[in-house]
Amino acid sequence: MAQAAAPAAAPRRRRRAARRDGVTAPATGGGRTVRANGVDSYYEAHGAGAPLLLLHGGLETIESFAALVPALAERCRVLLPERRGHGRTPDGDGPLSYELMAADTIAFAEALGIASAHLAGYSDGANVAMLIAIARPQLVRRLVLISGNFDASGMTDAFQAQLADATAERYAPALAAAYARLSPDGAGHFAVMFEKLRRLWLEQPHIAPVELARITAPTLVLCGDRDLVRLEHTLELFRAIPGARLAVVPGSSHGVIEDQPALVTRLLLNFLDAGPVAPARAG
Repeated sequence: MAQAAAPAAAPRRRRRAARRDGVTAPATGGGRTVRANGVDSYYEAHGAGAPLLLLHGGLETIESFAALVPALAERCRVLLPERRGHGRTPDGDGPLSYELMAADTIAFAEALGIASAHLAGYSDGANVAMLIAIARPQLVRRLVLISGNFDASGMTDAFQAQLADATAERYAPALAAAYARLSPDGAGHFAVMFEKLRRLWLEQPHIAPVELARITAPTLVLCGDRDLVRLEHTLELFRAIPGARLAVVPGSSHGVIEDQPALVTRLLLNFLDAGPVAPARAG
């Protein structure tokens, strides 16, 4: 299949002095950075209580959760990290994978001394959250998967066709402006990042149902009724995770957290408050 056009020359990214993993520092934008898995990850923290990690979608930033955070922060200590190549976190060398981003997030939690937390991921963030819950069950108290897909085939045919020959200029001009405003890598790196994500979305993830069956955390699977993830695929995800709950939000697209923020917030809070957390299995 055709690939997006690449820039004539690789843009020069702004470099920072390397820090040891676990070292935190103030950052512009009101948050902090922490060195985790070799990346200076930007994050913000709001509220107090049990930690809740919110994982944003691909090509997005923590601003996508803006309407949800105030109410969530009344119950939890809400932590919002921006993954490598997103928002104020620099990209790394080489391709992206969901496994790499899961490892980054685990390292982020460890760097902040978090032994266990509620984990809610949206879109790409949901895919990352699945892998964390499989690999590190003791880290996840409760799991919320919003508009996630466990296999690349779960996306609609229309979305896959759109990606086949997409370029950064045609696909996401508005996102390019936000990237230029925030990214330490500079505006010229957006085309590189878009191509990494385009390949990721076309080729990954590949999480087998037998792996999903290993998830022990109480889980809420949530989607919009007009999502880019096929409803049949979301039902497969729901059925594969033992004891999972399902919420299909009416009148909502893949951007369900922005289409229906009040309803999504209420669903999250009800789920997080739904009885005692089952004891996590070691491993």
